This record gives sequence, C-alpha cells and structure tokens, in this order.
Amino acid sequence: MTWYILGAGSLGSLWACRLARSGLPVGLLLRDRQRLADYQRAGGLTLVEHGQAQHYRLPAHSVTDSPPIQRLLLACKAYDAPAAARQLAPRLQPGAELILLQNGLGSQQAVADSLPGVRCLAASSTEGAFRQADFQVVFAGQGHTWLGDLRGASAAPSWLAELQQAGIAHSWSDDILSRLWRKLAINCAINPLSVLHDCRNGQLRDHQEALQTLCQALQQLLQACGQSSAAQGLLAEVMQVIAATAANFSSMHQDVSQGRRTETDYLLGYACQQARLHGLHLAVLEDLLQRLQERQAAARA
Repeated sequence: MTWYILGAGSLGSLWACRLARSGLPVGLLLRDRQRLADYQRAGGLTLVEHGQAQHYRLPAHSVTDSPPIQRLLLACKAYDAPAAARQLAPRLQPGAELILLQNGLGSQQAVADSLPGVRCLAASSTEGAFRQADFQVVFAGQGHTWLGDLRGASAAPSWLAELQQAGIAHSWSDDILSRLWRKLAINCAINPLSVLHDCRNGQLRDHQEALQTLCQALQQLLQACGQSSAAQGLLAEVMQVIAATAANFSSMHQDVSQGRRTETDYLLGYACQQARLHGLHLAVLEDLLQRLQERQAAARA
C-alpha cells in the first residue's frame, strides 16, 4: 500500500526518504501546483545522513490532483493540518488511516473530529531533522516515535512492521495522549525561553530558576487535565533534552528568526487555554505567552 505524505518539511521528508529507500511505495502530496512545480525543478528529495547526500525521485501530486488515499502521513504544521485534512477528505477511501505528526495539541483533535469515519493515529517523535534547503533534509539525530489511536486504546496496525523495515524506531502506545501532553510540556518549557533569550537550547542552563518555576506551573496544568503520569519528573527531562540538544536552536526560535508563523497557539497557547478551562490561574504561563506574542509581533514588524 502506498504511503502518501503531505508535508515536505523536515520530518515528512525524513519519513518519505527512509520509507522509499526500504523499497516501500511512497507518494508526496504538495499543497498546490506551484509547489509541485518547485519540487519537480528540484528533481526530488535529498536526504543528508552522516554527511552523505542521497537523492530520491519520489512521485508527487498536488493536493487537488491527488489519487485515492488509503494511508496518509499528515506531516504539515499544526495550524495547516485541519484545513489539509478537510481538503483531502474526498480522496480518502473507506477504512483510510491518518497518521498525524504535529507539534503540540489541538490540531489532532480538530482533524479527528472532522473525519469521524477515518482512523486517526497521533505520533510523537524525538527524531532530529532540519531542512538545509528546499526539499533537502538533514537527519540530525536518531530518535523514537510513539504512535497511538486518538480515540483510545486499540490494536496496533500491522503496517508498523513497515516502519521497522524502514529503520524508523517506534513504539505503539495505548495512551498516546499522555505522550503528546508530555512533549507539549517540554516544548512549552524550552521553546518560548529560547526565543525570549535569543539563544541555543544549551544556554537555557543559565536560566535554571525560570525553568523550575515554569515546570512547576506546567505540572499543575498536567495534573488538572488528568495527566499525572506526564507531570512526573518534568524538570529532570527538560534538563535532559536541553543537554541533548545543547547546540540546537529550537524549532520555534528558527521560525521566529526566519519570520515564519509559529505553532505557539498549539503549544503554550493551548496550555493557557486548557488552564483557563480548568479554572487554573497560572500567571507564569500567561505572562510567558504575552511576552512571546509580543516578541513574535516585533519580529514580524
């Protein structure tokens, strides 16, 4: 069965190249005909791994001209995912499966709500990848991907064996929501501070007090949302991630520095929204969100 992938960013391209080189059929879906023309001029995707570049001429279609779809990896940004899913809905076949690979929370639920007859699986990944140019992705670090059914515990799909074949380290989770909340909390601790201090992740070790205060507030939120397991040892894992990615700029920092739209609404914005819904007044999160929004507005000005 063909793996259709919408989103030729870092993780979407990384999955596409690894699936294709393992011999599996892969098709790219690009947002419009202009983007398709850009891809065709590039001649395909390029994966750089261990300093070696490998080129993959994968078949591609624009979203409006896509073939019937049975399996789709939706790897676009969180703010684009619901609209992309609605646009592709007429092309989804009975029994179709969507794998949602977005940061934060909120977009996955919006997609699932709009497609009640489709199995929607969420993915949470720690893989390291970045685009060094259009349609060129650098595999920066082997990570792990957790997958699970957004609508609750269910049997793992048989195609997980294809991820194994492609060298994509993964696990099936019966509680993927806990994984998504945990990653959201880690991102909320690291990304906004990296933007406000205009620094690489490793330099956040100079802001221990701010990190501790922020993690305490995030733990309160997780517990209020019924995610106590995701709250445990949060600060320790945040510091581990900072150490492991010390030389990196966070994805949010990269977006702000390059004048791109960020996924703040699905990260810190979502956290603040949920805090209000649960009657929590977490001033540290609200203040951080306001400062982050002001910094982003100034960067766009």
